[in-house]
Amino acid sequence: MSNSRSNQAFGKVAVLLGGLSAEREISLKSGAAVLASLQRLGIDAHGVDVAGDILEVLAKGQFDRAFNLLHGRGGEDGVIQGALQLLDIPYTGSGVLSSALSMDKMRCKQLWHALELPTPAMVELREESDLSVAIERLGLPLVVKPNHEGSSVGMSKVVAAEQLLPAWQLAKQYDDCIIAEPWISGGEFTIAILEGEALPPIKVETPREFYDFEAKYQEESTRYLCPCGLSDERVAALKALALRAFEALNAKGWGRVDVLTDEKGNFWLLEFNSVPGMTDHSLVPMAAKAAGIEFDELVQRILAQTLEGVKNDG
Repeated sequence: MSNSRSNQAFGKVAVLLGGLSAEREISLKSGAAVLASLQRLGIDAHGVDVAGDILEVLAKGQFDRAFNLLHGRGGEDGVIQGALQLLDIPYTGSGVLSSALSMDKMRCKQLWHALELPTPAMVELREESDLSVAIERLGLPLVVKPNHEGSSVGMSKVVAAEQLLPAWQLAKQYDDCIIAEPWISGGEFTIAILEGEALPPIKVETPREFYDFEAKYQEESTRYLCPCGLSDERVAALKALALRAFEALNAKGWGRVDVLTDEKGNFWLLEFNSVPGMTDHSLVPMAAKAAGIEFDELVQRILAQTLEGVKNDG
C-alpha cells in the first residue's frame, strides 16, 4: 500500500453517497465505510450526500476527484458520471455508456445475447396482456423485476399464474419497464472484478426464497462461501465468463458480476453491478480479503484508478 506522501497525490476527494434512489440507505452505509477508510489512509476525503444541487456543491467544493458510492438510479446509470465529466472531475468506476448499459438490465442482456454470452431468456412486460406471453415463452417458475433497480428491490418469484399480476404490479411501483426471466434453481455466485482481474468467486446461500433485499442486508442466516466449492477448472471458467461480461460492457476499474448455475451446472450471467456495495455485508470486500487484500488497500486501489484521468470512453 502506498505511503501517506503518495496519498497526498489524490488531493481533495468527494465521497458521493446517499442520493435519491431506492438504495439510498445502503449507499449511506457504503459511503461511510469508504470515507472512514480514506481518512484512515490520511487522504483528504469528504462525504457528499448527493441531492439535486450536486453540480453546484461539487463545483464550490473544488474537489480533485470523486469516489462514487451511489447505488441505483442517479449513481450507477451514467447520470452522475456525466455530471462529473462535465465538471472535469475524475471518478471511480465505469464511464457513462457502460454505467447506463449495466443499470438497464434489459439492454445489458441484449448486448450479452448478441455476443453469445449465456444469460437467461427474457420477456418485457409492458402491458397486462404481456403476462400470458411471459408464461407461454418462459414457463413457470419465473422471476419478475424492475429493469432499472438493484438490491432485488421490487423483485418477485412467480410459481403460479395467479401470482404474476401482483408481481408485475409490485415491480411497476419502482419502474415503468418490467422484465420476466425463467427461474434458475441452481447456485448463485458473485465475482468481483478489480483492475482487470477476477477475484475469488463467492457462492451465496440463503434459506429465504431467493437472495432478496433482506437476505443481502438484514439476515444473519445468509451464507457466503469462499472458496465457493467449485473445482479449479470450473472456477477458472467462471472467472473468465465474468471478465468477458465486464469487458463486453466496456466497464472500468471495478465492479461485480452475478452469475447463476442451473441444475446441469451451466453458468448464466445475471447482471453487472458497476457500483457494488461496500458495507459490512458486501461481497467485493469479502472477495478482496480472500485474495489477501484488506479493506483499506481495496479502497485505495479503487481510488488510484482516478489518477488516470476523467473517463470519456464509455
